[in-house]
Amino acid sequence: VIAHLRNLLRLDTRNPPGNEILAANYLREVLEREGFECVIVGPSPQRASLITRLQGDGSEPPLLLMSHTDVVAVEPEKWSHDPFGAEIANGFLYGRGALDMKNMVAMELMSMLLLKRSGVPLKRDVIYMAEADEETGGHEGATWVVEHYPELIQAEYGLNEGGGSGLEINNKLYYTVQTAEKGSARFKIRATGAPGHGSIPHGNNAIIKLAELLVKIQNHQPPIHFTATLRGYLEGLASAQPPELAEKLRAVLADETTANAAINQLPLDDFLKRELHAMVRNTIASTMLKAGSQINVIPSEAIAYLDGRILPGQTLESYREELRAIFGPDCEIEFVDPSAPLEADPASPLFETIKDVLRQHAPEATVLPTLLTGGTDAKAVSRLGTKIYGFSPELYSGEDGWSGIHGHDEKISVKAMQWGTRVLYEVVERFAKKA
Repeated sequence: VIAHLRNLLRLDTRNPPGNEILAANYLREVLEREGFECVIVGPSPQRASLITRLQGDGSEPPLLLMSHTDVVAVEPEKWSHDPFGAEIANGFLYGRGALDMKNMVAMELMSMLLLKRSGVPLKRDVIYMAEADEETGGHEGATWVVEHYPELIQAEYGLNEGGGSGLEINNKLYYTVQTAEKGSARFKIRATGAPGHGSIPHGNNAIIKLAELLVKIQNHQPPIHFTATLRGYLEGLASAQPPELAEKLRAVLADETTANAAINQLPLDDFLKRELHAMVRNTIASTMLKAGSQINVIPSEAIAYLDGRILPGQTLESYREELRAIFGPDCEIEFVDPSAPLEADPASPLFETIKDVLRQHAPEATVLPTLLTGGTDAKAVSRLGTKIYGFSPELYSGEDGWSGIHGHDEKISVKAMQWGTRVLYEVVERFAKKA
């Protein structure tokens, strides 16, 4: 699996432009050499997603293994290792995509190869999709496959990125399984005013009006909404902690109106508390501004682009009402390329299989459902009715082992990768094989 990951990391599939055909061709060569039949599909020859299938007896519906082969941009001069060199140093493998997510591409590939080599009789088909274009929204990858070839990936359950990572609090180890994912509700707001010469200021300036709207975000947060996944996450954290901290964690769930203060009082690091604040509410982040074309001209229009994320159970309309409560009833709000939030029930045979395998390989750890505040290709594939869990397991080796996603010197521990491949394979084998 390390050899396959190194070969994948050496392929430059930065998106844009993508060029995922490089990875698709590599995967097809590996799989066809071992007897798999592969299909490569996509909106253009370069934007390619690979799909293959290992057949079972059909007594249970299929399991989908999904991962994306595109990666984000790099600044090579700021890396200590070639971002496409796949170098190994001090037990870590360096490269763009080592954590997001060519690691999962390689682990799922290895799981498919091991399943076929073992000859284990299967009660359900196991489908493998290595898709293009996740990093820029999936329109030329998973979404395109769902819209044009849904029959190739139709499955009851799916495994994807978003969970499987380790977390340590007070020397207590946890592994996460993503059961929920926020929806995208990005939007823009517009303020208008009177144009004029910059040398003669006036009180109807669009930029000032927009700034006044944006400042309101600092003083007003959307209300809190508990989800089933959040309850499971906090209860799971509390279950392994001493009574004093357990009580404080459960206090967050006591009442939505007091949860904000309860999170602030937790004796946890700031990042984890910020993450909890994002997990309990719909969020707003100002990310882009557009106004004016010349320094001596007062513009008549100013636009802000904001990254909005909504929780499972929420809709664009309910979110719009929360936004109007902050910005005012007359604020013009226009959503941009929205997607629905997701939540899969942790009380399922697949979740129980994951827990059983982790109990064997990390008996000291507690398994938690978790909510991803970002987004993945699950938003597209779930439209087919697939229940998707984020589980890309890698052995926890301290915070240093998880640094670098979308950053400089992205790397993964070789030991963590090998452990994760064994865990993932056993989950797939146990869930798919005949009793």
